[in-house]
Amino acid sequence: MKTILKLVLATILIGSLLGVKSLVFPPPQPTQYLTAEATRGDLRETVLATGTLEAFKQVSVGAQVSGQVKSLKVDLGDTVHKGDLIAEIDSKSRENDLRIAEAKLDDVRAQLQAKQATLAQAESEFSRQKGMLHASATSKQEYESAVATLAETRADIAALNAQIVEASINVDTARIELGYCAITAPMDGIIVAVVTKEGQTVNAAQEAPTIVKLAQLDIMTVKAEVSEADIVHVRPGQKATFTIFGAPDVPYEATLRSIEPAPDSITDDDTSTTSSEDEAIYYNALLDVPNPDQTLRISMTAEVTILLNEAKDALLIPESALGAKDPQGRYTVRILGPDGQPAERNVRTGMSDTVNVQILEGLDAGDRVILGEADPEAALQQAQNHRPPMRL
Repeated sequence: MKTILKLVLATILIGSLLGVKSLVFPPPQPTQYLTAEATRGDLRETVLATGTLEAFKQVSVGAQVSGQVKSLKVDLGDTVHKGDLIAEIDSKSRENDLRIAEAKLDDVRAQLQAKQATLAQAESEFSRQKGMLHASATSKQEYESAVATLAETRADIAALNAQIVEASINVDTARIELGYCAITAPMDGIIVAVVTKEGQTVNAAQEAPTIVKLAQLDIMTVKAEVSEADIVHVRPGQKATFTIFGAPDVPYEATLRSIEPAPDSITDDDTSTTSSEDEAIYYNALLDVPNPDQTLRISMTAEVTILLNEAKDALLIPESALGAKDPQGRYTVRILGPDGQPAERNVRTGMSDTVNVQILEGLDAGDRVILGEADPEAALQQAQNHRPPMRL
């Protein structure tokens, strides 16, 4: 009886020791992997940029003559058509200049008429002297005097004709200068800025002062700054979308029209270098978008996405699953087999959006690619939390 009791106690003691050992020294857990499934979906390769909205066409309407702005015919926001009167500059001095030029032209024309009468007389005298010389009825000196008078009169007429041309040009110039006093719209558009006020005096001696700024807003241009690392992938004709801060959930579709060949810094006075070594280089990509309701306004900020390439129904995996690249351009990818063991595959990739990558060969939809190993301590803690309590 005592022997049986000892055996029972020994069995209980061994079982307790084994239980304590399993708690203190748990068996090693199998390696846990973080995986992702290879799935099919659409992939877009894009370039992101920040831009500013500008009018597709904007002009500064200026004054070509100096003087006081006598009247301003438009207000900010007015719609005008080509040829509409925008402003008038005091034209009194230009009217006087025109009258003086016309008077000088009339004077030269009158001189020409008088000289033409003299020419007729000189031609008559020349003919008379020539006939008399043949009849030996006059001296050679009288004949030569008639020849000289005729030549001189013809030269005077030629000079007066040249003066008439000059005077006519002066009249046309004075008339044009007078026309500059009436400033008209060079195109259809909207007045987006009134720079000069009525009654203000402008001086056009050095440069044309701006009266108003006129813009066409039915089409807007996005001037997007693309980094030098991305600009090599951007081409005219590519599709793009952008959003504005006021409507971040409303995408606007646009088409890339052109890319400026140099950054804005090229306009700096120092043409020997366009930027410092530490300054980032950006090139302007121009995108046009219709603006029929004029929701888009000048100087709005646009968050631009330029579409470089896209793939429909492509086989995708996370780009972080890619391993080393071999000389043939293939990547090594580890997958988790049906038996729970990892295996290596060589895959050929396509385009990437830096998050997911397109798989062209080497994987099938549903394969689970290994991204890395799970935290062992977290796996152990999870296992302990799910172990049933031991009973003695």
